[in-house]
Amino acid sequence: MSLTPYRETLALRGIRSLLAVATLARVPITAGTVTLTLHVTQDLSLGYGAAGLVGAAFTIGGSLGAPVMGRITDRRGLRPVLVLTTVSEVLFWTTAQAMPYWALLVAALLGGLLTLPAFAVARQSIAALAPESHRLPAFALDSITTELSFMTGPALGVLVCTTAGPRTAMLAVGGGILLSGVGLYLLNPLTRAPGEAPISASERVSRRSWLRPELIAVLAISSAATLVLSGTDVAVVAVLQESGEVRWTGAVLALWAVYSLLGGFAYGMVRRGLPPLLLLAPMALLTIPVGLAGNYWWLLGALLLPAGALCAPTITATADAVSRLTPAAARGEAMGWHNSSLTVGVALGAPAAGAVMDMLSPAWGFVTVGGIGLLVAIVVLPIELRRRKQEAAGNSAGHEEQRTSGAEAAGQEGAAGPIADFPHADATRPPR
Repeated sequence: MSLTPYRETLALRGIRSLLAVATLARVPITAGTVTLTLHVTQDLSLGYGAAGLVGAAFTIGGSLGAPVMGRITDRRGLRPVLVLTTVSEVLFWTTAQAMPYWALLVAALLGGLLTLPAFAVARQSIAALAPESHRLPAFALDSITTELSFMTGPALGVLVCTTAGPRTAMLAVGGGILLSGVGLYLLNPLTRAPGEAPISASERVSRRSWLRPELIAVLAISSAATLVLSGTDVAVVAVLQESGEVRWTGAVLALWAVYSLLGGFAYGMVRRGLPPLLLLAPMALLTIPVGLAGNYWWLLGALLLPAGALCAPTITATADAVSRLTPAAARGEAMGWHNSSLTVGVALGAPAAGAVMDMLSPAWGFVTVGGIGLLVAIVVLPIELRRRKQEAAGNSAGHEEQRTSGAEAAGQEGAAGPIADFPHADATRPPR
């Protein structure tokens, strides 16, 4: 493998600045959940169940709002969406710290609905800035920087909460989102490629024309992937707590994140990407036996390696697939649905693993989320097989057309002399 794909991708106009601004913009967003949790449990003196309801409300709002914000972006452009979401989020974070619990619960739903779309915007812009030959490494870089944001944001949120208090942390999150929104507004990354119709001239595309079974399958795979990830996260903590090795939790989770980063980096260097299904299935399968580590934290860290290395590649492959299955005029909404599918998976993974672990044992958390991931892979397998069959039929038709064109060209050459003698002979050849 060579670093050439990354060098060529980073040399594309706008990619470096987009990745830099998007990475920084995601940090305060990822710090928000843990900050809300600590605010409810410490400042409001309520339990983790109440905190979970606030987090769930924020997550539900975000899942509903992402496609809507994407659709507005497709029709009105990016900047109006950035203004709307930035102002709304700043208002939420600056007022939420003074709200009673019932008001906070309602405000969290509205705040999630108008979340700054830093994740979806970055992927939509990558699809516009990078040609198809460079989208895989570009999405791999996006996945890597997203992983870094999730490693940095919650840690900073906890640090501010424990040193200055959750209310101060909430104000800091609001300030960070304000800077993020302003940064994205000034950058104003492209959402349409230069060769695509601009927003003002593009026609509205019917959702039925692109929200087809192939895309729905990719969205299901996206949800399944993050469900496996969030469930694994909880199961790791539970297993280490049961074995009396809680002090190693940070180290094991850090190893898991490093595995994902390295896997994503390696995947971005391959010449041709894999279908998301072929990455989800082994990731889910290899998650199931992780619980066999027993009381050994180092064995748990080692068993996480194969599945962990497939985390970022799976997310990368789903983003790449969405960009290829969606027309430019609907790309914002499609990326919004992709972001929602990832969010839904994260929201479902921990409860699914937790419910089974409470009934059986922590090791069964890995079996549960891995099994759900495999089940989703099996359900979408017929759609993937049909897609591959249609693709093969299309390729065969293309080769047949190429042979027919070649035969006609040969006949013309025999009747009228060598084709090369004509100045526009190449124009009659099928494109390669």
